[in-house]
Amino acid sequence: MITALLIVHGLIAVALLGAITHQTLAALAPAGAGTHSFFARFRRVPPASFANAFVVLYLLSVLLGSVIYLQFRTDVRPILERDREWQAIGLFDLKEHFITIGLGLLPVYWVCWRRPMPNDSGRTRTAVTAIFAFIVWWGFLMGHVLNNILGFGG
Repeated sequence: MITALLIVHGLIAVALLGAITHQTLAALAPAGAGTHSFFARFRRVPPASFANAFVVLYLLSVLLGSVIYLQFRTDVRPILERDREWQAIGLFDLKEHFITIGLGLLPVYWVCWRRPMPNDSGRTRTAVTAIFAFIVWWGFLMGHVLNNILGFGG
């Protein structure tokens, strides 16, 4: 059961990674980019749709990660502590903290993308999106590092 949840969690994480990377590139793309340029195509996607999809994917990922975390805490972490894998434990603890910060920032992200102010320069949207890109990439990479230490289903 946990293995299946871990696979689904990983698939949702990949979708989340794609969504936030796409939106970060769109937010960082220059507004005056040519209509046929690579970055201009990123800006064509409706931002409100991406914001909703990102929020749903983030919440699903956190929910599944929370269920899997119980197994990690009782079965995997004691093995890591016994083997003195302090760096891995510390990096995973940072992952937990960053994801929790992301939960607190999620309403800010949603409001910034759903209801942009008329005179908004987009700096807040870009900053919040970049923070989420860091959080999601960090979580994805640290999850893989920890999974690779003991092996899949280990």
